[in-house]
Amino acid sequence: MADHEAERVTLARLPSGVALETTVHTYTPASDAEAGGEGVDTDAGGNGDGSGDGGPTVYVQAAQHGREINGAAVCRALHDDLRAADLTGTVHVVPVADPLTFDTVSYTTPEAYDAVNPNMNRCWPGDADGSLHERMAATLWGYAGDADYIVDLHTGSRDMLTHTVYLRGDDDCRRLAEAFGTDLLLAESAGDDADEEWESRNFGGKLRVAATREGIASITPELAHNKELVDGAIETGVAGTKRALRHAGVLEDGGAVPRWDGTRARNHLGRVTADASGLFRAAADLAVGDEVVEGKYVGEVYDPTTYEVLQEATADRSGVVYSVAREATVTAGQTLVGVALRLDGE
Repeated sequence: MADHEAERVTLARLPSGVALETTVHTYTPASDAEAGGEGVDTDAGGNGDGSGDGGPTVYVQAAQHGREINGAAVCRALHDDLRAADLTGTVHVVPVADPLTFDTVSYTTPEAYDAVNPNMNRCWPGDADGSLHERMAATLWGYAGDADYIVDLHTGSRDMLTHTVYLRGDDDCRRLAEAFGTDLLLAESAGDDADEEWESRNFGGKLRVAATREGIASITPELAHNKELVDGAIETGVAGTKRALRHAGVLEDGGAVPRWDGTRARNHLGRVTADASGLFRAAADLAVGDEVVEGKYVGEVYDPTTYEVLQEATADRSGVVYSVAREATVTAGQTLVGVALRLDGE
């Protein structure tokens, strides 16, 4: 049995003075007094320094984007297993990293709360004297920044293929992603190797990127289905997180980390975008997971008032379809289809 502490942590304060709080669960090897018996449950007492009782430390968080709730359900499903486990290190779990977006069921926070950094996943490792999201990130960095491994659970849309993102060129991150075990891994290029979108969207402020640059092996699993709890997505997240914990050497429960044998591709490159606003009808035979070749017809954008076809969309490169826009109303520049470029041999 592991020791368990549940600590209510103040991330920041709202203009009214109300504390913006979340819960950090910390699981550590059973103390000497409890070894062989039941673990300890308390409501407070975590120190936020990642110390624990020796061994590696893993930081797991979910719901950094509030509409992405399956990760929070993964954390709940893991709870009893972690309390019952014989841990050889420390596991910090934050099921709701961003209460602001969670309560508004949104991806970014309302402008009134943080107009400077509306997306929490663009301002890591945070700033204790910065904007609201920077302060929240800085508080959680007190746990994440001292970890050896980070699993940042996210959730894609209903029509996004489940995958795991890691920073391209970092072998520790790649091995952690392989251990998590999704069939598709997306390697995200950073810095000079990235495309223009990297700087324009401030991807350097992602938790995964900031942590990797600090030498912490980090991954972002993208489970399926946001806004709704889906058993299959939760089961994938639980199984993957357990494999990641085994890989990290924290969880020794007799479970295996099987050899990964899937598809590795490059992230944030192949995006078929809308040339004009209108309604998008995807090709009838197009589905996530499909292999497409450059030039393949993937759908059309048309004017709902004149019925005119404004764009016959085609794949901009050959690769794996990992997302398809099924919410038909689109605006110019919006992603219609995501195509991941294979990275064979890496």
